Amino acid sequence: MPEQHSAPVGFRFTEEMKGFISPGQHTCQQGYDEGKAQGLALMFHLTIAMEDLDAFIADPDHQGKAIGYLYGSYIGGQRPVLAGEFNLFANSGDADRKTMLYRLHFENAAGEPLTLSGRKDIRNDFGFDAWSDTTTLYVNIYAGHVRAEAEGAATLLASGILHIAVHDFLHQLTTFRADAPTLSGKVDAIQRFGRLFMGKLWETHGLPRRHGREPRIRTIPLHSLEGVKGAEVSTHYASTGDGLGISLLRFKRAPCKDVVLLVPGLTASSDMFIMPEHRNLTQVLLDEGFTDVWTLDGRISKRQPYNHTRHRFTVDDVALYDNPAALEVVRRAVGPEARIHIISHCLGALSVAMSLFGKAIQGVRSVIVNGVALTPKVGTFAKAKLAVGPFLAESVLGVDYLNPEWNQQAGISPGKLLAKGVSFMHRECDVPECHMTSFMWGYGYPVLFRHENLHEITHRRTGDLFGGSGVHYYRHIRKMVGANNTAVKFDPKDVRYRHLPDNYLQDAADITTPMLLVTGQENALFLDSNVLCHERLELVAPGRHQLAVIPGYGHADVIIGKNAAQDVFPRFVEFLKQNAH
Repeated sequence: MPEQHSAPVGFRFTEEMKGFISPGQHTCQQGYDEGKAQGLALMFHLTIAMEDLDAFIADPDHQGKAIGYLYGSYIGGQRPVLAGEFNLFANSGDADRKTMLYRLHFENAAGEPLTLSGRKDIRNDFGFDAWSDTTTLYVNIYAGHVRAEAEGAATLLASGILHIAVHDFLHQLTTFRADAPTLSGKVDAIQRFGRLFMGKLWETHGLPRRHGREPRIRTIPLHSLEGVKGAEVSTHYASTGDGLGISLLRFKRAPCKDVVLLVPGLTASSDMFIMPEHRNLTQVLLDEGFTDVWTLDGRISKRQPYNHTRHRFTVDDVALYDNPAALEVVRRAVGPEARIHIISHCLGALSVAMSLFGKAIQGVRSVIVNGVALTPKVGTFAKAKLAVGPFLAESVLGVDYLNPEWNQQAGISPGKLLAKGVSFMHRECDVPECHMTSFMWGYGYPVLFRHENLHEITHRRTGDLFGGSGVHYYRHIRKMVGANNTAVKFDPKDVRYRHLPDNYLQDAADITTPMLLVTGQENALFLDSNVLCHERLELVAPGRHQLAVIPGYGHADVIIGKNAAQDVFPRFVEFLKQNAH
């Protein structure tokens, strides 16, 4: 029986981690690779201290103090930790993932305040990864002493990865100390900490767990416009050059010389910009003085029927037909003197960049592209899906499109059986529609967003926000990925697209419209596509375009995240105002 103590028992151990970082806006892996090539090593030596072990164990975030120092040439040598926090196996946004969190406030040699924020992700992936999970720390360094809730809006200075070497880990095991007054108390304290540590590891790396499914309850009406206040709403229609009808919503508070057009991604719609569960992008723009905002629902939108067929549309079609037709409608309504800005997401962003650099649209003042622009890049497993997925869907499974809501269908169908199988493999949440979007759009648990960044209502209505899609777009993305991650024409021999370039980057030096390339640092769908795009554009047009990497964010949560109005949208507004004159 554990020994009872009248006074709190303190507990501590030391930890030393070493790795590499690189200044700039990167993913952590990029920062590590570039830092290693440049010899920018970073390490820390910390004592993790718990003043009351019982309270530490009872605290669901298991928070202790981190005391020690950091060392690296980037920060000016050895720098003491001024204030440090450590969380052991804190809850994450995923049901099957725990995190170890480090937050170290310090100053560089020049006396400038900095923050190191580190995260270990503990999740049972394929293979034996318990060792790598617990010994790999993804780190960002921010300007200032930054709180956790302020990271999304903080200035990211450098990124990288730190590791625990085997010999350092073996030494760490010898540093466990307890402040109990007796030997048996000390041993008991070490045992209780060990049970906590191993128990949490077993929760994530032990036997598979089944999550009970919660019933779907629609708390927000489908296609609701209630998220935008204080604006006159009107619907406008356009016909594309290849004979489709598309539509736009206009949210007008007052006449404005700087008009903003919002373009959603594939299978999303205007709904992602007007969500009532939190302050949305349209509302932010209206409140910031951009009082004439339009949202596009083209052929890739959930609000249109075109994706629910076995079609042969490509991104070239969206770039050549949809975007020019939408801009023509906006231009007719706002007049020739208005400045038009575009904010776009995912495949919508890819198509807008292709329209701009393919010279299918003109007269655009500035463009913001989230997630991907002209250099699509996906992971290895996603490449495999792009290669075989369209054939398997159309010719083996025999379905016309993939649908996140198949799990909700009545009766039995091939699509519903597939959805059931997909949910069997996903243990990160209880929302089948979330599982299917991850299956449709890459590889990960989840893919489209980080759960912790979503309002619970948003997560529950994933199926309302993201719809079904035909799979032919995948073939075009695969061709781009195979063309050295470059936006290229799908069929150069097709005369319908003769006015578009075979390679959309070929005239990049001639395109003077500035772009802000945005990506979540944790983008699991298109990875670091926009970092790569910015690097290539810098080679031909230095300083013309900007890059914004958003720490702690994934892909769609940059737009639909519950805190995006504080973490992300101010960067959009700043860029728009820079180009509003």
